[in-house]
Amino acid sequence: MLHRRWFPDHIDGELVVLRRHTRENLRDFLRWYQDPEVARLTRYQDGPMRAEEIERFFTMRALGPESMAMGIHVRETGRLIGTCAFSQLDGDNGSTLFHITIGEHDAWGHGYGGEATRLMVDHAFGTLGLHRVALSVFAFNERAIRAYLRVGFEVEGRSREAIWRDGTWWDELHMSVLEPEWRAARWQARAVAEGRAEGVGDAGGGEPVGHRGGG
Repeated sequence: MLHRRWFPDHIDGELVVLRRHTRENLRDFLRWYQDPEVARLTRYQDGPMRAEEIERFFTMRALGPESMAMGIHVRETGRLIGTCAFSQLDGDNGSTLFHITIGEHDAWGHGYGGEATRLMVDHAFGTLGLHRVALSVFAFNERAIRAYLRVGFEVEGRSREAIWRDGTWWDELHMSVLEPEWRAARWQARAVAEGRAEGVGDAGGGEPVGHRGGG
């Protein structure tokens, strides 16, 4: 019932355009997920993925029918800089998991990941009619956590000392945003824009570069 809306050809934003992946994007996936810094943010294993692992991941996650995976393209140039996805759609309970990776280092810190996250959350609630979007992120990925808070995600729990990185144990945070929260935030934004309410600030700068699960 959700299939055609679940797999849009593109979702347009001001900074980025999300487009369905094509086979040619495997070249970029191979480069991104063999990058040690990207691997640090997206994997439990302490090291880059092997080429054959990336090919299987790309075929199943980016091209497969079980997830909605979208390439993140800079709107102005069309350049592919990352990937985001919904997986584990639970239509009965209206929930899904969100994943994002900005694979190009020079695209970090420009707001691309934050807007891609907002576009996907808007699609989940505004088009698909879901109730809950969830994600997991390592506690040392502070930039991503700040960005998710800005979009409306809240920390709902943590797996304590779930990952060993940089000589210490780190928690894995579990975050989610609910449709009523998203709807209330949109009402607040409209009210501020129209002068009917005052803004309440934000949760700080930054944007998601990657979190466990990748795109």
